[in-house]
Amino acid sequence: MVSLTLEVLALVVVLLFLFYQYSLSKLKFWEKRGVKSPKATPFLGNFKDVYLGRASVSNCFEKVYYEYRNEPMVGLYEGHIPLLVLRDPELMKLVLIKDFPTFAERTLTPSEKVEPLSAHLFRVEAERWRPLRTKFSPVFTSGKLKEMFHLLLKCADQFEEYLGKLVEKGEAIECHEIAGKYTTDVIGCCAFGIEVNALAIEDNEFRKMSRRAFETGVKSMIRDRLREYPFLHNIFGGFLVDHKIVDFFTKIVRETIDYRIEHNVFRHDFIDTLVDLKQHPEKLGSMKVDDKLMTAQAFVFFVAGFETSSVTICNTLYEFALNPTIQEKARADVKNVLQKANGEITYDCIKEMKYLDACFNETLRKYPVLLWLSRVALADYTFPGTKVTIPKGQRVFCPVFAVQRDPEIYPNPEVFDPERFNESNANTKHSMHFLPFGAGPRNCIGARFAKIQSKVGLIKILKNFKIEVCDKTCKDYVIDKKSLFLLQPAHGVYVKMTKLAA
Repeated sequence: MVSLTLEVLALVVVLLFLFYQYSLSKLKFWEKRGVKSPKATPFLGNFKDVYLGRASVSNCFEKVYYEYRNEPMVGLYEGHIPLLVLRDPELMKLVLIKDFPTFAERTLTPSEKVEPLSAHLFRVEAERWRPLRTKFSPVFTSGKLKEMFHLLLKCADQFEEYLGKLVEKGEAIECHEIAGKYTTDVIGCCAFGIEVNALAIEDNEFRKMSRRAFETGVKSMIRDRLREYPFLHNIFGGFLVDHKIVDFFTKIVRETIDYRIEHNVFRHDFIDTLVDLKQHPEKLGSMKVDDKLMTAQAFVFFVAGFETSSVTICNTLYEFALNPTIQEKARADVKNVLQKANGEITYDCIKEMKYLDACFNETLRKYPVLLWLSRVALADYTFPGTKVTIPKGQRVFCPVFAVQRDPEIYPNPEVFDPERFNESNANTKHSMHFLPFGAGPRNCIGARFAKIQSKVGLIKILKNFKIEVCDKTCKDYVIDKKSLFLLQPAHGVYVKMTKLAA
């Protein structure tokens, strides 16, 4: 009996030793390719603190970005999975723009059997992305935005009225929530032809589902990590999907499309494009066009459209409260332009508000919505001017947050300084040092729409209300570590607003 126990123990020790050696061999990937990397822990790589919830993926990218200042690229390990973090802006430009065909896919790919709404434009693989992008791009041209601008203004007027009632109560205002209600109404009205009424109806169903889509916690962290291991994700991933969100958006999109077809309704918006695809699926070639694919596109446009803009509006208001001189300058800019336009907000007059634009860009610089950009090599690739060759399937990252907070690029990066983006300074930086909407063919398709809806919301606030700090205003802005790649505050962002004299 003792002999058997010793044999079992010896076998366990041998197996552990072999696993340990296997892990060590996996962690030599970057050393073999001549790419420097920090010391990795067997089995955990450089992501120990991420797995323990003490750091975010972006934190890991920031750490190596600053520790390896003389390196054009740095290797990391997510467990045993090798990741490549780019530091040199010219290398970023190669990946995002010049050699885009080799890097046409993101690291987050769809898994429709597990996540029914995952085959959307942001995640879908290159083969399906190209025809989808081509089909949806016309929805977001300047011409289309001008056509729907009156709808946006209608939502903005309701936003102004809603804020007026809130301000009368004299309570602290949570910026992320009010901005989220506004952008939910705008996206619903302009892109989907639906009167969402998130501002008018408390606890609106659209708003509830929008919040649920971006909730962070243990469940979302496990879901994000599990995607890195397809075998386990296929088994357990389905238990982590919020099916209430899936059912809600599937029902809304199907009913809206069917109504338009039955009643011959045309609004020349996003839903019209889905209607056209349902009636003419051949326009996407051999791609399977079903309710699931169309709902996925509607879902990502809706949730991404409201959240990216709402968090940017929120962060701009926060900085205005902390920097009253900048706020007053932005207000003067807005009022001066509106005065020349007889007090009306027009599509063209927004372009004249140069200082507001500088404030908007400085917010995106300090608080980029996407903390990092990712791409996957679709073939073996050697970086020009180096001896570094990466294999097909290699994941490559551009650490947006680290770059835009780099003191060597942006002196005193914690200071909110819109003058970084005035006309004389705007073109002095490398194009890869400001990437709030990505770059290259796979950049944000809705960037133009996001800018317009955000600025209109800010114009309404600056024109009518003074923004100040209050007892509930956070002294230190903390980014939620549980969010995978989006910048989200880990707390409420409160300010005080008072009505300005007419």
